[in-house]
Formats: sequence, C-alpha cells, structure tokens
Amino acid sequence: MSAAPRDIPALIRVLTRVRLPGHKSATVERARKLLLIYCDTARSHGVPFADLVRQLASGMAALRMAGADLDRVFANPAGPAATAACGNGCAFCCILNGADGGLVSRAEAHQVAEALAPFAGQPDGRAWHPQACAALDPETKSCRIYESRPLLCRTYLSDSVAACESNAAGTPASGAGVVGSQGLYLAAMALARAALKGVATVETYALDRVAAAAVAGADPATALRAARHKPRALEDERARLSV
Repeated sequence: MSAAPRDIPALIRVLTRVRLPGHKSATVERARKLLLIYCDTARSHGVPFADLVRQLASGMAALRMAGADLDRVFANPAGPAATAACGNGCAFCCILNGADGGLVSRAEAHQVAEALAPFAGQPDGRAWHPQACAALDPETKSCRIYESRPLLCRTYLSDSVAACESNAAGTPASGAGVVGSQGLYLAAMALARAALKGVATVETYALDRVAAAAVAGADPATALRAARHKPRALEDERARLSV
C-alpha cells in the first residue's frame, strides 16, 4: 500500500495512478487531467499543501472545474441549453425523491445551509410537495437561494416539462437529465477521495436533508451532520450516471 501523500508533488504522483471502481472512463480521465493541472498550478503558485487538501476535500476544486465546464456548455448556441424548456416556477426537478436526496459536496452543503438561514421557520417547498426541496418558495415554486444552488441543480436541463413531471412522480421519461459537467464533478471528487486517503476525508451530503435542517433553524455544522452520506453514496451516484 502506498504511503499517504504529504506534499503536493507526492499528491500529484498519487493522482496520476489512482484507479476508481468500474471500467476506465473518458470522464474519469478528463477529471484526472484537470485535477493534475489544478494541483500543479497550486504548486507553482506556492499554495500550501494543507490549503490544497482543503480545496480538494471540500469539493471546491471539483466545483470550480465542473463550473467552468458548465459555462462552456451554456455558451454553446447549439448546446442543450438552447432547447431547454426550463423556466421560473417549473419545479418538478426540485422534487428530490432519490435515495441520496440529491448529492452535494461539503462546500455546497455549507453554502446551501448558510443561504437558507434567513428563511428559518418560514413555509418551504414541502408545503407544495412533501418531497420538494426546502429551498423552494411554496407559493412561486422558485428557488429562494438560486445564486447559491448546487451544481446538481445547475446541470439539470430538460426539453420537456412533461418528462420532468413524470420523472418526479417516479415514472422514467426521456428528455430530462444532467449534462456532462455533473459527471465530471463526481469523477473529480471520487479521484480526490482516493488520492487523499489517509490525509483527509471527501464527504458528500444529501441536499434535501441539508435544506430541511437549515429551514428548521439548525446552524450549518448541525445541518451537515444531519445530512452526511455513507461513503458509498458517491460511487453509487457515479454508477447511476455511468461515469
């Protein structure tokens, strides 16, 4: 077994060779390449090892990489955003009835909890639908923390409102789903988790439980404790998206 990395050059070497469960994936290899660039850039700019570890473990590094990828997707006039039927108040995608409750990183979970703090004690999305995200306004069905919403929410696009409604009811329908940036994000977090073994823990959280705890008045630390996933949730989600 290899020793846990204790500096950035060692972390780069570990990242180069770690393998994830399942078949070799182009998405995983792209995430690896971007993480190696991210780490090498941190090294060249004199970023302390501990700071880089925090960025990787919190999911912030993966979020920056996937966010830049998503910006490119949205900037493409012929991309999936061009035909999206998504609009304000169409919130079927905010019914979080999956087993993981909507997987988010520690950085995103903390951001959601902080953004929802001003709405503690107020009616939330569950007044509209029992499995809706608590970040929703129950009257307008719009997201009250839109600027702080996780990558999962930003990558979900649909060309059919009917498909979204069907999926929300538990009946699979084509036309709706996440774009590739979400798979890149999951792969980057999984690689970071494997590379940081023995150094730091890369945790994921259920978005629905973070939001529910925050609107119940819990502070961010308490909200995150209530929403922490079991370790296999990340790999389960990667497998579900086949990345």
